[in-house]
Amino acid sequence: MVTDMLRRQALALGSLILSACTLGGWTLFTNKSAGPLLLSARDDSNGRHYAVGYRVDGTRVFATQVAQRCHDIIDHPQLPIALFVARRPGTESYLIDLRDGRLLQTVSSSPDRHFYGHAVIHNSGKWLYATENDITDPGRGVLGVYQFVGERLQRAGEISTHGIGPHQVSWLPDGETLVVANGGIRTEAESRVEMNLDAMQPSLVLMQRDGTLLSKESLSQQMNSVRHMAIASDGTIVTGQQFMGPSHEAAELLAIKRPGQPFQAFPVAEQQLQAMAHYTASVAVHDPLRLVALTAPRGNRFFIWDLDSGALKLDAPLPDCAGVGAVADGFVVTSGQGRCRFYDCRQRTLVAQPLDLPTGLWDNHLHVV
Repeated sequence: MVTDMLRRQALALGSLILSACTLGGWTLFTNKSAGPLLLSARDDSNGRHYAVGYRVDGTRVFATQVAQRCHDIIDHPQLPIALFVARRPGTESYLIDLRDGRLLQTVSSSPDRHFYGHAVIHNSGKWLYATENDITDPGRGVLGVYQFVGERLQRAGEISTHGIGPHQVSWLPDGETLVVANGGIRTEAESRVEMNLDAMQPSLVLMQRDGTLLSKESLSQQMNSVRHMAIASDGTIVTGQQFMGPSHEAAELLAIKRPGQPFQAFPVAEQQLQAMAHYTASVAVHDPLRLVALTAPRGNRFFIWDLDSGALKLDAPLPDCAGVGAVADGFVVTSGQGRCRFYDCRQRTLVAQPLDLPTGLWDNHLHVV
């Protein structure tokens, strides 16, 4: 059961969010005592795929069955809708009404393209950018550009990501500069088989919305695939990597780019790097508390560090830990096999609380609105 403490936190956060979330005449959070809405992709025990929305207290808002497995979720800045983006190499993403889970539109990728699991929406609410693979030139990264027409999306074109195998895309705080994590791995259509491990080209790219390249940086190891990221309000970019090299080799699995500084390894101790088993899944930044959290599902570990000092705050076992999202006083973490948890990060000693959310089968991302 969720503790009384967690319920009070959810109530308080819900009141704060409600004051800012009346969207186009619709109040997104219709239950003032419910707290934030947790969005994720989840399967059931029969392998069916769902786009789901839950409250922190375990209340299910919706669980909409979809044809293809989804990965990340991005919500609209003005409308109570969100896009559940297809997991690579999916060809369908789903526009969902957050009030009741109604499927508004199935967004199909263009011929010779497939989705890579991530997207962003411009703060005007008019444009959406999704990472995609050009399967006529396997691995060539593009951002599919889509335009909102009411509550529907229309493809309007594409721009290059200046790299191979783009995974996550985000905004810098200016709301105009795109950040792309190019994983550097070539894959063909309908396949997750890596074609170029001996010639990977991972990179972190900053670019304008018109496609103009601003910067392109790499880490020290060619086989260290840049995958996921979180961005702080001051423009600090934190990325999580998946290392494709030899099992005995250490890798920079958490990296950082502070404003005006180069892209480089975050100061993670050898013990924690080994515990990650060469694989990270989800990254989240808690701006008010200046913390960064990371899930490592293959190592069954969850980590939290101080974003500024690099000090380790938490190294905890968590079976198949999946998505992580920042809430008022800490982080919510989902699991592919076990229980979801809330970590209260306000005190020196971080406290974990189990949540009344469904157990297991969660995808590697969690989006909080």
